[in-house]
Amino acid sequence: MRLAMNWGSRRLRVIRLALLLVATAPAVFAQGKWVQLAPFPEPNEEILGVAANGKLYVFAGLVSAPIWTPIGLVYEYDPASDRWTKKKPMALPAHHVALTEYHGKIYAFGGFVAPQSGPAAWVPINNSWEYDPANDTWKALAPLPTKRGSPLAAVVNDKIYVIGGASTPPGSNQVSIDQTHPQVCLGTVEEYDPATNTLRERAPMPTPRNHAAIGVVNGKIYVIGGRVGAAFIGLSTDVSVVEEYDPATNSWGPPRARMPTARSALAAGAYNGRIFVAGGEFQDPQMMATFRAVEAYDPARNAWTSIPSLPVSRHGLAGGIIGNRFYVVGGDVQSSGTGVHVSTAEHDAFDLSTLDK
Repeated sequence: MRLAMNWGSRRLRVIRLALLLVATAPAVFAQGKWVQLAPFPEPNEEILGVAANGKLYVFAGLVSAPIWTPIGLVYEYDPASDRWTKKKPMALPAHHVALTEYHGKIYAFGGFVAPQSGPAAWVPINNSWEYDPANDTWKALAPLPTKRGSPLAAVVNDKIYVIGGASTPPGSNQVSIDQTHPQVCLGTVEEYDPATNTLRERAPMPTPRNHAAIGVVNGKIYVIGGRVGAAFIGLSTDVSVVEEYDPATNSWGPPRARMPTARSALAAGAYNGRIFVAGGEFQDPQMMATFRAVEAYDPARNAWTSIPSLPVSRHGLAGGIIGNRFYVVGGDVQSSGTGVHVSTAEHDAFDLSTLDK
């Protein structure tokens, strides 16, 4: 009798757990599919994407062997013709730069460069640039107050907000970071005014992090996922944290619903009141992985949904939304530190309007 009662009790607990998992799991959109487009001409990892004037621009790139070398790629993709055009390289080749579009221009902040001498490392910088796609030209802007790589940038009400990143420890003599030296994650927020070419510090992000994703919905900025503890994934912890910043009040709200899949080094874009995040990587002592996962965050409902996964898993990929299409380009199909780098030319797009049908 006791055995029967114990089995019944365990069975009831299993049923309750299953119901809880179903209740808390993100909804799944079955509609739509990814379509393959013209391959990226120079497959690389740590590339960055931003949409401007109806075209997608892909920047940066990083050669990891024999040393970390930023290559400063700039490519323009025209969806109308499904063709890539190579543009002039970045004025200062850097990797893990924050990019955003404002009035048809593309703004770049911070990043890492290679050291002038010595062993391989990442040197955080505070350079700021304006790229004019129409003329294929770069213009230097006022530098950031804080040197940092892997920050994020977003536009709200004619101001650009540069958020988070990683850098050397404050007060130290270090000029670079690597996998054997201390490093810090930043919650720093600096507001750039394009009209006056000036910057000012704003309220810091509650969870200092880097390699995160960003999106803007209804005048508020959402920072999603990323790494805490370090810039290098082997030394850090990936998180699923979502935090909301209101530039109007210069304040951060309480934590929002967590991203279903904790990850970093992912692509993102906002469409129709939702923020879409794709790809990325994760590591812990038991696994090193890249993701196909694509998930959408709806701030109005404070809820996540899943959409069909990417055809190819990868991290360090470029992404952007043009019209109703989410474009995802390139990246590395291996997580960093595996000793194998497999950069892919994969270029896919998803029609987000199918999710509303």
